[in-house]
Amino acid sequence: MEIDAATSGAILKRERVRDAILELIEARRPGDAIPSERTLCSQLGVSRPTLRAAVDELVVAGLLVREHGRGMFVAAEKITQELVSDPNSMSLPQAGGVWTSRLLELRRHPAGARVSRKLRISPAAEILYVARLRLVDGSPIAIEHLHVRTDLAPGLTSDELQQGDLYEHLRDRHDIRVSEAVQSIEPTVVTRAEAELLQVPELSPALLFERLTTDTRGRAVEYVHSLYRGDRYRIVSRLTLSAHDEHPTTEDGHHPGIPPGDFTGGDPVSFSTRGIVQQNT
Repeated sequence: MEIDAATSGAILKRERVRDAILELIEARRPGDAIPSERTLCSQLGVSRPTLRAAVDELVVAGLLVREHGRGMFVAAEKITQELVSDPNSMSLPQAGGVWTSRLLELRRHPAGARVSRKLRISPAAEILYVARLRLVDGSPIAIEHLHVRTDLAPGLTSDELQQGDLYEHLRDRHDIRVSEAVQSIEPTVVTRAEAELLQVPELSPALLFERLTTDTRGRAVEYVHSLYRGDRYRIVSRLTLSAHDEHPTTEDGHHPGIPPGDFTGGDPVSFSTRGIVQQNT
């Protein structure tokens, strides 16, 4: 496939402008202003559309804030949440800031076709469905939808779902010991109803988390899908790369984000993942 030279040049120019603005951001503190678009165009020698495209990307990424009539400012600092569970707990380490929940819905009903496939139960089997809005320092950050099998924990209460560690409640009060959770993450956009809850424009970028939790007997206990604001949450992975002769060579092994051939075959790659939640200004 041939790459159009003009298109390629425009992309590279915008990337250079983006890098220059990132340097300005890193040299400033949250809330500090950056030069006006006219000044930046002059300093960087680019057109207004090229500069605006780069700035738009940084605004969407949550690194810059535009204020009508005032200018552009460095966005607030971000707080970090480790997405690697404690070896002694199924829970994730709590992120900074004050996390609270607002219950949106709680009801018992048949699992239905989609959720029953996730939980490996009959569509007619009863589940407890919980929808809640997650807030950081009073500002909405995510919408969570929990589906819990009631046949495994028929006495599960709304208080247990809203307060404390759910997995500890399952272990201590219902004799259910969770052992594994498989989680996927993918980009999406918010609907009008979700946008109203999260206080963002409709079709704003978001991250969709889906998690299936199983117990020590291999039974699916809980299915959760959560929607996190894309402007305030991003994923960071830390890779540990090392070469050991005792590991066999694999010709088709590939790690996401690492170009094939960058490391010798068979090198173990371990990683931890963090979520970063941006605080309000």
